Amino acid sequence: MSTVARVPAMPNAHSHAFQRDLRAVAERPDPQAAAHDDFWTWRREMFRLAGALDPASMRDVAARAYAEMARAGYGAVGEFHYVHHRPDGTPYDEPDAMAHAVAEAAVEQGLQIVLLPAAYHRNGWDGADRPPAEGQRRFCDPDVETFLARVHALRAWAAGRRGVHVGIAAHSVRAVPAPWLRAIAAYADEHGLVRHVHAHEQRLELRECAAEHGCSPIELLHRSRFLGERTSVIHGVHVTDADVELLARSGTIVVSCPTTEGNLGDGHLPAMRYRDAGVRLAIGSDSQVRIDPFEEVRELETGARRERQTRHALLAASGDLWGELCRNGRASLGLPAADDGAGTIGIDLDHPALRGIAVDDLPYALATCATAQVVAERPGG
Repeated sequence: MSTVARVPAMPNAHSHAFQRDLRAVAERPDPQAAAHDDFWTWRREMFRLAGALDPASMRDVAARAYAEMARAGYGAVGEFHYVHHRPDGTPYDEPDAMAHAVAEAAVEQGLQIVLLPAAYHRNGWDGADRPPAEGQRRFCDPDVETFLARVHALRAWAAGRRGVHVGIAAHSVRAVPAPWLRAIAAYADEHGLVRHVHAHEQRLELRECAAEHGCSPIELLHRSRFLGERTSVIHGVHVTDADVELLARSGTIVVSCPTTEGNLGDGHLPAMRYRDAGVRLAIGSDSQVRIDPFEEVRELETGARRERQTRHALLAASGDLWGELCRNGRASLGLPAADDGAGTIGIDLDHPALRGIAVDDLPYALATCATAQVVAERPGG
């Protein structure tokens, strides 16, 4: 019989469940893009996929993604959800039908879920708001009041469901005008919700924000009172020292998604700069190109070592990088430090990846040589 050690289940602080079905398809060469194939060309395939979904197919793909997460050692998921309406942009009879579908799929697979309905209004800015592109209309709301009313209804629906929680998100500073950021932040403060936002993933995003607002996205979030201890900025790849200082001073968490950021060619997270400034880090699976928290942690640590060309990086500083990321992930999602049964997983110490490793060295192994295959018992198992 295998020897099993209990460790915290990893919170997945950033997920787009439906993107699991982009695997391989999104890797097909785009003859129109050629050498310019990047996030923005990948996004066209994502729009195509999103456009084909309905509540039943959304629940199906989410269930498959969440089943992988539970087997891989994730215990909770923050679902950054923006596929809200019918493809033409008109609401479903139940306006939160798509959010209900992903929540029910998570509970069915034994995961706690924090729904993060994301505000979306436009396709960026180039002197004026650009209207939504063909694939974006179902993401968008006409005004922030309509969006917040739907969030309010979703919170009421979730209140009676075990394992379902609700936060709030702005998709990005390119997807909503600045007044929306202030309104969302105020709503989150009023109701004690965590709030998330994509920021500093792509350099084009930085140029557009500078043109519209005369500052970086993080500076805009600061001006909009969006940053704070209950705020998570997703990606945070291309940042200045001033941006890092604002994140540190506000207590904001940065959620890194290393396998997705690598797959999309986003760039390198400045993990050591964040560590030195005291910015908390968490991880997410984002596009689901891989669902393996051990791989995310290892990529995060490896990138940090390469950043400074040193082996004394995140793991050496914390002594238990897995545990630190678990704590920060739970804070990002507004979950307590320990919860009702979904808080730990069982690790098979006799798995070939771990066989012969001393129990005292397990924290080092989890961040460097383990894979999802070492998980012997799912969350709460």
